[in-house]
Amino acid sequence: MQSDKIDAATFSKMFLSGARRLEAEKEIINELNVFPVPDGDTGTNMSLTIMSAVSEVESIAEPDMATLSKAISSGSLRGARGNSGVILSQLFRGFTKVIKDKEELDIDIFTQAMQKAVETAYKAVMKPKEGTILTVARAAAEKGLEICDTAGDFDTYFRQIIFHAEDVLQQTPEMLPVLKEAGVVDSGGQGLLEILKGGYAAYSGEDVDELFVRSKPEGASAAAPEKIITYRTYLSIIKGAAFQAEYTASVLEYAETYGESAAVSDKNDRVVLSVYTDEPGRIISKCLSFGTIDDVTVTPCDKNEVCDKSEDVSEVRDEAPEGNTESVRAGESEPDEAEQGEAADVSAGPEKSMGFVAVSCGKGLDEIFKSLGVDYLITGGQTMNPSTDDMVNAIAKVNARTVFILPNNKNIILAANQAQYLVEDKEIIVIPTKTIPQGITALITYMSDGTPSDNESAMNAAISGVKTGQVTYAVRDTTINGISIQKGNIMGIGDHEILAVGNVVEDTAMEMLGHMVDDESEVIGIYYGDEVDEEIAADFSAEVEKKYPSLSVELYPGGQPIYYYIISVE
Repeated sequence: MQSDKIDAATFSKMFLSGARRLEAEKEIINELNVFPVPDGDTGTNMSLTIMSAVSEVESIAEPDMATLSKAISSGSLRGARGNSGVILSQLFRGFTKVIKDKEELDIDIFTQAMQKAVETAYKAVMKPKEGTILTVARAAAEKGLEICDTAGDFDTYFRQIIFHAEDVLQQTPEMLPVLKEAGVVDSGGQGLLEILKGGYAAYSGEDVDELFVRSKPEGASAAAPEKIITYRTYLSIIKGAAFQAEYTASVLEYAETYGESAAVSDKNDRVVLSVYTDEPGRIISKCLSFGTIDDVTVTPCDKNEVCDKSEDVSEVRDEAPEGNTESVRAGESEPDEAEQGEAADVSAGPEKSMGFVAVSCGKGLDEIFKSLGVDYLITGGQTMNPSTDDMVNAIAKVNARTVFILPNNKNIILAANQAQYLVEDKEIIVIPTKTIPQGITALITYMSDGTPSDNESAMNAAISGVKTGQVTYAVRDTTINGISIQKGNIMGIGDHEILAVGNVVEDTAMEMLGHMVDDESEVIGIYYGDEVDEEIAADFSAEVEKKYPSLSVELYPGGQPIYYYIISVE
């Protein structure tokens, strides 16, 4: 279709098509992630972000540019998850600033909107890196500016922009050595390209795969991953207002792709899933796209024994093991308020000068944060990045003039910053805690008689002295910084790089710790997860004390899933 104008109805179709293209390709995008950890992957986070806006766009009966712009901007800003999701929402925010007061778009307006989108997104990132989604977005905007006066029609304009964006995406491994070593292009850039292609498909009225010869991104596998069943995973998804009937079948289909013996029970208010899988993090992340998860149990299977896969899913909750330290639990079948995310709802109490919202990921860690004065806990972390809206809602629960947010994960900081922008009736201060131990140190540093500014400075100074190491398992084969990693290996991950790779959890943790301790170290904090037996954790702590007799070693039950140990050195 050759035209030099786009009306609101067409733009709405383009946005929805781009979103659905991203949703369809998100698993391929997830496979491009460099670090082989069971996390909230780029494709999932970008998809959850844009689908939040989709639900608002689809509710508009007769769209115009003003209502579309508000829906796209507000929906994506509030639904943003992870760094990639926040950057995507900022691109939409900048774009819609330019088009919101227009009746229709021409090439000049579209070009201006792309320039504003890139400008807004770059401003949202403190230290932008080249070779990322930002690079691909900027390339598209620059190409648009270059051909603005010569393209003649939108068909030519969009084609040239997409071809150029694809070329730049293929160059991202040369910009980021870690991408080159892993043999992949940037996942966020790939996600943005899918949105652009989907939008063009709607504009042209043709199948986008016929218009652009598409090969699977380098580093992504065509077949479903090999099924090595190591975990029995149970979870329930609450049927919220946006839950659709077909989601139940989608949950089952996805679980069968990445696991075995999957079963789904469709209740009145929730869907309960049981599956045997070696990738529980991937299953959990997918289920988050269908609704809120209020109950997760992940129990390791002994590789030397045959797991009994005969239980009916309706009996899952009744037979969940009690007192079994080998199980990972992020809630029980009837969680209390704290287990649902709340430390305490203090919105009805007297107003305080300062309050705290923190992200936590385990029962033991929850108790630590509550004991240190956190007013409201958001359940989340590496496998479940909370959205900006989750944070806005949490802030509303804290009756304080100033609310500090502790993201406790580097992939949640941008979402916290975005919540700071959206809340207008309170002073919001984000302490950029990248790990759970940094969040704990920040709270210990807090001075109740200090000013918000004094506390912000003190907490930021304190967290800079915290080193964190986390022990987990690899979900795919890769090579990082010259280290060959095989699926199933145990990894010790430091603040900036992988410090140790092995086959035994405690041995790998000890090797990792050796890279963290130096002459200035005084305290080692060990937080063991729900997959670690208490006695094994105690024995490991004793070995650490023996190896580092001059340091104080503290052991805590963290209860976190996925990560066997979280270890801090200060």
